[in-house]
Amino acid sequence: MRRELDVLRQKSFSQLAECFGKFIPEKMLEPSRKKSHSRRRIFSKANTFWAFFSQVIDADGGCREVVRRIQAYASMNGLKLPASSTSAYCQARKKLRHSELMSIFKHISKRLDNVPERGFLKGRRVIVADGTGISMPDTPENQKEWPQQRQQKEGCGFPTARICACFSLVTGGVLSFEVGNKKSAELPLFRKQWDTFEQGDIFLGDKGFCSYYDLVNLKKRGVDSVITLARRAPINASAAHDVFGENDLLVSWKKPYWNKKAAYSKEEWEKLPAVLRVRQIQVKVTVPGFRTKSFHIITTLTDAEEYSATELADLYLQRWNVELFFRDIKTTMGMDVLKCKTPEMVHKEIVMHFIAYNGIRMLMYEAAEERGVDVSRLSFKGSLQALRQWEPHLNQVKISKRERFRILSALYDAISENEVPLRPRRQEPRCVKRRPKPYQLLTTARHLMKETFHRSKYRAKQA
Repeated sequence: MRRELDVLRQKSFSQLAECFGKFIPEKMLEPSRKKSHSRRRIFSKANTFWAFFSQVIDADGGCREVVRRIQAYASMNGLKLPASSTSAYCQARKKLRHSELMSIFKHISKRLDNVPERGFLKGRRVIVADGTGISMPDTPENQKEWPQQRQQKEGCGFPTARICACFSLVTGGVLSFEVGNKKSAELPLFRKQWDTFEQGDIFLGDKGFCSYYDLVNLKKRGVDSVITLARRAPINASAAHDVFGENDLLVSWKKPYWNKKAAYSKEEWEKLPAVLRVRQIQVKVTVPGFRTKSFHIITTLTDAEEYSATELADLYLQRWNVELFFRDIKTTMGMDVLKCKTPEMVHKEIVMHFIAYNGIRMLMYEAAEERGVDVSRLSFKGSLQALRQWEPHLNQVKISKRERFRILSALYDAISENEVPLRPRRQEPRCVKRRPKPYQLLTTARHLMKETFHRSKYRAKQA
């Protein structure tokens, strides 16, 4: 038995490391010198990390699925099967430090961000930001950290968290993110990520990021912005500082009055310039099916000769990609509804989803580079499906390095061949065809509803 345990302790039961090991160095998963994960166990630090990784990309996503995978690996090695309980895995997963997972996330994000840039505008790196919401199990700990909406009755809702993330528009990788609760707006979470930007970058955002304070501070960092106009009325051509063309104006924004409820202090407000020169471009939407017929773009790219209005309008249309990025993470990978029952583990689950997402994006980029295809045309869902099906074959015991390389090459072929068709004028109404089940809605706490149900059933029998 001791010999069998030694084999499992020394080897990683998940060969996902074969795919992602070059993105996540082995030294980052070495046993800690401190108490947790300091000894070589079945659930060593590396084994636990890759088990957690495989859990978030798995279609089921349950802890028992991971334990079954360990048992299958032990069976293929001719070893005695470990216990079916998930207790050991859950305890080992809890020992993974959030700071260590964040270090791995930052490493793979930097690796993904260092790929040769093919910017959408003059070769400059474009970073797009947006916010979204996720839910999790209804436990007292989660409710305290992320309280549900007020209009929902106690016991009927779920804790909800807010996430604001910055993505690379070229690769689709997550560069940074911040987590808040229902009281956290996108802008305060976004301001915590300003260090993600470098001089020469372009920030792309929707109307939720239209803020005088943010445009000024990003400009001080050498970062230009392209956002949608909000909270201010469009300025007419007669009041413009300069007219570059039809619906293309150089205008002056006056500094807004300071409000005590503002997220920044009065000292920070006083340091802001009295006037900010921005460019206002009206974009008319002629594509059938779009709800918006026209909108205004505000940008600090004021050189009309270098950046034409058409180029900026085309760039802003690419902002919709961030919605697809979040769909890949939330719907395809299942981060929309998390499974962990404590805030500590919820934070780790979120980080692990972003690590796995960036890892898959890196695989897609390498497959596209080797096969000479456009990475933006590759299907994320198809890549994830291919990875799920290839992993068991990589996990075979009696397989040579040459054969494993051949299998990995075939995986790259499968990823690169799954291209999404070009549908520039696609129309798809936001309608649901499949009807939900006609179940009664949960309008009170579940235990109270059970009592009411049994009481009414008893009265019916008495009658």
